[in-house]
Amino acid sequence: MELKRVVVTGFGAITPIGNTAEEYWQSLLLGKSGAAPITLFDTTNFKTKFACEVKNFNPLNYFEKKEAKKMDRNTQFGLISAREAVAHSRIIEDGVDKNRVGVIWGSGIGGLETFEIEVLDWAKSEIPRFNPFFIPKMIVDITPGHISIEYGFHGPNYATVSACASSANALIDAKMLIQLGKADVIVCGGSEAAVTASGVGGFNAMMALSTRNDSPETASRPFDKDRDGFVLGEGSGTIILEEYEHAKKRGATIYAELKGGGMSADAYHMTAPHPEGLGAYLVMKNCLEDAECSTEDVDHINMHGTSTPLGDIAESNAISKLLGDHAFNIQINSTKSMTGHLLGAAGVIEAIACLGAITNNIVPPTINHFTDDERIDSRLNFTFNTPVEKEVNVAMSNTFGFGGHNACVLFKKI
Repeated sequence: MELKRVVVTGFGAITPIGNTAEEYWQSLLLGKSGAAPITLFDTTNFKTKFACEVKNFNPLNYFEKKEAKKMDRNTQFGLISAREAVAHSRIIEDGVDKNRVGVIWGSGIGGLETFEIEVLDWAKSEIPRFNPFFIPKMIVDITPGHISIEYGFHGPNYATVSACASSANALIDAKMLIQLGKADVIVCGGSEAAVTASGVGGFNAMMALSTRNDSPETASRPFDKDRDGFVLGEGSGTIILEEYEHAKKRGATIYAELKGGGMSADAYHMTAPHPEGLGAYLVMKNCLEDAECSTEDVDHINMHGTSTPLGDIAESNAISKLLGDHAFNIQINSTKSMTGHLLGAAGVIEAIACLGAITNNIVPPTINHFTDDERIDSRLNFTFNTPVEKEVNVAMSNTFGFGGHNACVLFKKI
């Protein structure tokens, strides 16, 4: 059976550095940091007092009040980015068969704010009275449900949960379903809204977050010697994936081909990466094999690059091991230096950055680099502090999650 080709025909985003995909892309090129003091709750007693929140967000600008109350912030973000992507793709205007349109969505945590509010309210009163929307607002798979309901999409509909690899896994699942002819179009992406007391407190307890409270905007500094943890972000991204011939037939604008998807497991530790980057190496190798691309084809990698002491070293070593000397010819970066870490939404947001690099032949910077880390090969091109113009025909994006979950996607210019 010959597998069908899968292409990108639309995308949308709401992020800490831009509330549309275009605003997000322009902020990436400007090297804009989304980190600032937290406004969503009182951080007086918290070790970390900053995050990358979505700015100027009022749900009532997007939803009726009654409608907004039925959705967690996580789902609101998801529906907003999906609306932009669907409009961008023009699948509604072109009258696609909605029975052949699916929605696959990734989120690492889901409706954390809803869970926190409801459980705390119950604990105060000890009377088991809960909002009737408590469970529907909290569960991860409610976001693809809302998207399908809004548009009447009757195709495959479910959620992927693999911590910070969740939305990358959604892209890979969607790719495989389209390749097998199970759908013509899939709206896929991810969302996260974990900038809450329990979210920040939980990650603080793990010693995972930066505590650079005196300089939030420089706290996310992947590959820098003085990095001290990741910066929590929130938001959502959506990519419209479509079968190639279907897209051509309706005259859609095609931005790139999703050529490869790789998956692997570290099988090592709940939260720490394999010290030799074994899982990272395998997931990139598997992605290249799936794409039928050689290591020399790669022009750009958007790294997982969270700004953690161990993770950045392991991933850098894996790239050097996989690509050999060609590793020094490509541009690599970490856009988390600007957006912070969007957890389950990171994969799709960074995939959109790869699409921007392919479309515009420019690689966004890794900001906040001040001091080289002697444990990381200095010959690697990390695109520090300023964007780099480069012909980008093939771009890869890595996302790794707690539990050792690894996912990698590869996009190719058409």
